[in-house]
Amino acid sequence: MSFPFSNRVSSFLGAVLLAGLLAGCGDKSDPTPAPPPPPPVVSSASQVAFWLTNGDKSVLFKRQGVALNFKAETNNNLTIDIDTTQTFQTVDGFGYTLTGGSALVLSQMSSASRQELLKELFAFDSTFIGTSYLRLNLGASDLSPTVYSYQDQMGGAFSLAPDQAYYIPVLKEILAINPTLKLLASPWSPPAWMKSNNSPKGGYLKPEYYDDYATYLVNYIQGMKAQGITIDAITIQNEPLHDGNNPSMYMSATDQLTFVKNNIGPALRAANLATKIILYDHNLDKPEYPISIMNDPAAKQYVDGSAFHLYGGNVSAMTTVHNAHPDKNVYFTEQWVGANEGDFASNLKWHVSNVIIGTMRNWSKNALEWNLAADQNNRPFTEGGCNSCLPAVTINSSSVTRNVAYYIIAHAAKFVRPGSVRVQSSLRNATNNELFSPLQSVAFKRTDGKKVLIVLNDGGAAQNFNIRYRNQIVTSTLKAGSVGTYVW
Repeated sequence: MSFPFSNRVSSFLGAVLLAGLLAGCGDKSDPTPAPPPPPPVVSSASQVAFWLTNGDKSVLFKRQGVALNFKAETNNNLTIDIDTTQTFQTVDGFGYTLTGGSALVLSQMSSASRQELLKELFAFDSTFIGTSYLRLNLGASDLSPTVYSYQDQMGGAFSLAPDQAYYIPVLKEILAINPTLKLLASPWSPPAWMKSNNSPKGGYLKPEYYDDYATYLVNYIQGMKAQGITIDAITIQNEPLHDGNNPSMYMSATDQLTFVKNNIGPALRAANLATKIILYDHNLDKPEYPISIMNDPAAKQYVDGSAFHLYGGNVSAMTTVHNAHPDKNVYFTEQWVGANEGDFASNLKWHVSNVIIGTMRNWSKNALEWNLAADQNNRPFTEGGCNSCLPAVTINSSSVTRNVAYYIIAHAAKFVRPGSVRVQSSLRNATNNELFSPLQSVAFKRTDGKKVLIVLNDGGAAQNFNIRYRNQIVTSTLKAGSVGTYVW
């Protein structure tokens, strides 16, 4: 995890982010004109499936019984136009971080209760939410029960033993439910002996240990592979500009460039590993950090893209990075919900606006909330780690409470399956002009041809609106602060 509480408070001043978001940052394409396809065919009582969450909790991620069918008619409502000929990035998935603490509290449930919850979270069918992406802590994070690495002594043997007690077993149970789950691993710190201060907290990686650390990361990927766990990608360092967490490490952009270019990039290639290298993994107020690394062609050849958090900056900075290097990907890898910061309604609005709609409209391939699970006291965490990080699910023995991050991710993960492509959605008034409005949206086309539209009413009053597709409309209503996902 990330910043101290006082710094993370600013993450919820979301109003300043909306202008870039609602302008559709990153909506640039050159589609080939095509004749209008035939209108949709009504195949059931409701052509459009509508799932709803209200900020007042009166409805929590429930499919609505209202019949929504496309019709060739007009009215004076605001209209969200869907244009599947304008396409953007392909989506990898939506999910959380499986911290060491998450795995511990899950492992302490009864086997039957744990299996039931894991299926609810990770299976994909009409009943479950289908989480499709997980971030892992590579070594301890600040939401692990203890601080550890896989090679605590110089010259000692590398070993995944610290993760064998519960972390790897829980991860294997998850992968048995969803074997296509994408996994991104992030280190919070190298082993302390590799660092300038010989501590898991703070310091920097000493240049004489760059090769040793590259070998350490390769050993991790190979060791997980031996366990049947494929690591799709790694970041080099969680929050490299924040060295006050426990564990943590400072890593400048210059140092990360050197390490990627001369050490971890060549090491992964020499080991014939396809694991992606993703840069930065920190706040959107410093887009120049990953851009400066990718400006070096020798480093860029090893890089898949850049990862971001939003405890500072503006979500539109993801488009800044995309535009600087459009051949590389951008990812959104962490956003916390504070147990003492805001209520369900305000968190739902801010996170759907920024973490789901904002990141997707700014080219991100994924969107991850922070901690998957914790106990009723938001434990475990390391000494000095985050003591107020509200998880997606709170586990008290075998009792489960679903918190706001559960619903934030559910509204995307269940419907926007991996391989979906973002398509254009634009809001127009009755005179067909684009406009600023409390309605925010993002749309996708899935590999099975179905369309998905996520809509947030960020205003203070209920809003009637149309969804227009192929010159026909469906009319719907969202209460103030409500989120709707529409699938057809």
